[in-house]
Amino acid sequence: MLVHATLPASASLITFNGTSGGARQWGKLFFPVSRTKFGTNSFLFGGIPGRGLPIIVPGASQSNGSVGEVSEDEGTRRTYVWPNDKNPRVCILGGGFGGLYTALRLESLEWARDKKPQILLFDQSERFVFKPMLYELLSGEVDVWEIAPRFSDLLGNTSVQFFQDRVKLLHTYDYEGMNASTRSGCGGAVHLESGLVVEYDWLVLALGAAGKVDLVPGAAEFAFPFSTLEDAYMVEKRLRELERKYFGKDTPIVVAVVGCGYAGVELAATVSERLKDKGVVHAIGRDTTILPTAPPGNREAALKVLSSRKIQLSLGYSVRSITKASEYRTSDSDARTTNNLGAAQDPDRLVLELWPFDGGSQVQTLDADLVLWTVGSKPLLPQIERNWLPLIEQGQAETDETLRVKGHPRIFAIGDSSALRDSSGRRLPATAQVAFQQADFAGWNLWAAINNRHLLPFRFQNLGEMMTLGRSDAAVTPSFLEGLTLEGPVGHTARKIAYLARLPTDEHRLKVGISWLMKSAVDSVASLQSTLAEVLSRP
Repeated sequence: MLVHATLPASASLITFNGTSGGARQWGKLFFPVSRTKFGTNSFLFGGIPGRGLPIIVPGASQSNGSVGEVSEDEGTRRTYVWPNDKNPRVCILGGGFGGLYTALRLESLEWARDKKPQILLFDQSERFVFKPMLYELLSGEVDVWEIAPRFSDLLGNTSVQFFQDRVKLLHTYDYEGMNASTRSGCGGAVHLESGLVVEYDWLVLALGAAGKVDLVPGAAEFAFPFSTLEDAYMVEKRLRELERKYFGKDTPIVVAVVGCGYAGVELAATVSERLKDKGVVHAIGRDTTILPTAPPGNREAALKVLSSRKIQLSLGYSVRSITKASEYRTSDSDARTTNNLGAAQDPDRLVLELWPFDGGSQVQTLDADLVLWTVGSKPLLPQIERNWLPLIEQGQAETDETLRVKGHPRIFAIGDSSALRDSSGRRLPATAQVAFQQADFAGWNLWAAINNRHLLPFRFQNLGEMMTLGRSDAAVTPSFLEGLTLEGPVGHTARKIAYLARLPTDEHRLKVGISWLMKSAVDSVASLQSTLAEVLSRP
C-alpha cells in the first residue's frame, strides 16, 4: 500500500499500529484499565512500562488508514493532517524517560473507541537512551543497542507515531483568558525545524535537559559534557585517542572530572577503572565532601572505591577557567599551587584554574589531557510564542500538582521540563526516577482530562538511590530498608536487575536480559580459567 504522507527531507515519520490486550481495574477510582504487568511501586523507579512487539516496517500504511498526511497551505507552510478529526490529538515532545514512558502508558490504557488518542512522539534522535547506564558504555559492560534501542523497535505494534525532528517553536491556544483557536478544542501548534506544523489538542513537554558547559571561560571549547549518547561517543573517541597517544610511555593520561555529584563520581570511578595504572583521575567539587545529598551508605561506598583507585579529590574548589597549556599565563605564580603533571612537555594539555569556593586566596592549577564536565544543566524547552508559559529562572515550566502547566489546562510538563515542588516545598530533583513516576501520572491524568474525570495529584515516592562504581562495583540504598546499603558485586547485581526491570518494553527486557546473562556466564568461565591457570602454574 502506498504511503499517505510526504515529509520534508529532514523529518522522519515512523508509524506503528497495534491492538488492545487484557485488562485490569484500578480500585474504585473508575480509571482506565491497564494492560501492563507492573504496578507503581516497582523498585527505585515505580510506574508502568510499555511493551514491544514485532516491528511494522516504517512507512507502511495499515488498512485502518492510521498514517497521517502532510498538506500544503498557501505559501510554504506544511501542515500535518491527522488520520481522523474526531479522536483527541496528543503531541509528546521528547523521547526520554518522561516522553517515551508517557506514550507507552497512554497506549497501555483502555479507551472508548471515540476517545482513544492519536499520539505523536517527537525526538531529535532515533534512539531512546537509558541514561543511568551511559557509564557502562565507557567500561564496555553493555552494548549500544541494550541501553539505546531505536524508537522503531520500541514502538512496534503500537499506534504511536514517531517523528525524528527538532522542535523549533510552540504556539499555545489554551491560555486562560485568551480566545481559543477557530478549530474547536485545539490546544496549539508545534513548529518543527523541518518546516512541518502539527496542531494538537493535548501536549506533553518532556524535552529533558542538556549539559551546561558554558559556565566558565574555556569550558564550552575544551570540556566534554556527559549526558547524551552523542556525548558518550565523543568521550569514548577521545579516550581511545589518548590511549593510543600514550601507549608504551611512562607519562600517565590525566583526566579531570568537574563535579562530585552522582554523575561526576560515577564517571570518575568508571574512567579510573578503565585506565588503571595508565592514567590519573582528578575529581573537582565545590562542596567539602562528595555526593553531598546522597545517603550516607552510598557516599561511604563511593569514598572507599575512589580511595582504592587513588582518584585525587579537590574538594571545596570551583573551576574558574580552562586554557590550553601553550596559552596559559600567570603573573602571580606565588599565589598558585601547581599540580603539574606534564604541561611543560605537552603544550596541548589543558590547564584548569581552581579557586576556593569559600572565597579563600589559595588558587590551584591542574593540567589534564581530558576534562569531563558534569556540573549544570539547561532545560530544552522550545521557543514559546509571546512567552505565555510560566517559566522559572532555570527555564522550566511551572506546573500544578496534577502536572498541568499553570494557566494551560491542555499542556502537561514532566521531568526536566517541569518545576514542581514536593509537599515540603522542595523542588523535585531532575532524576530518571522522578521522570519515570511523572510519566505514569501524566498518562493517567491525560486519560482523566480527555474523559472529563478527576485528575490525580502527583506524589513522588523516593524508592532509593543507586550508582555504578565500575564493572563489578555499585552502591544501592533502598529507602524502604533503613540503614541498608548494598555495595560491591552484590550492589552491582542489584542495580542491573533493577534497571533491567525498568527498560521500556517486555521484548527489549527479554533480549537484554538474555544478553547480560550470557555475558555474565562468559565472564565467569574466563575468571575460572584464569584461577585454574594460576593454581596450576604454582610450583
